[in-house]
Amino acid sequence: MSGTGMWNALIRTHHITSRKKVTKLKQAATLHSVYVLLRSGSSPGIMYVEGSEAGVEGWVGVVQKLRYKDYQLASRPAPVILENSGVQHVDLSGSRGLQETGSVSNFGQQLANRGVHSWWRRGMGYSQNDKP
Repeated sequence: MSGTGMWNALIRTHHITSRKKVTKLKQAATLHSVYVLLRSGSSPGIMYVEGSEAGVEGWVGVVQKLRYKDYQLASRPAPVILENSGVQHVDLSGSRGLQETGSVSNFGQQLANRGVHSWWRRGMGYSQNDKP
């Protein structure tokens, strides 16, 4: 299925616990006009970003500079490719800023609601068989 004109990226870290760094991520989301979903608290730390190409790349650059432990760009910035699973993509063009969740299952469900669940599973290394 074709994309939405939006770009996304996925980052894995050991954990996201520093409130000071989360504040910087929130400020960067506003500055770069992107939507960000964080899985914070314990391990693993997961960050999903979606927005314009320049916004996603700019936000990813901010994350790199924060020097998270075990930082891994699991899925490089690229156009969003929606799954052909009958799930409608949530239009995030008007949604900006940062949201947090404490559970991996909730994080996955939110990405399923956006039509990128299989992409996320591949990026996390959970599945190599899921098709885009």
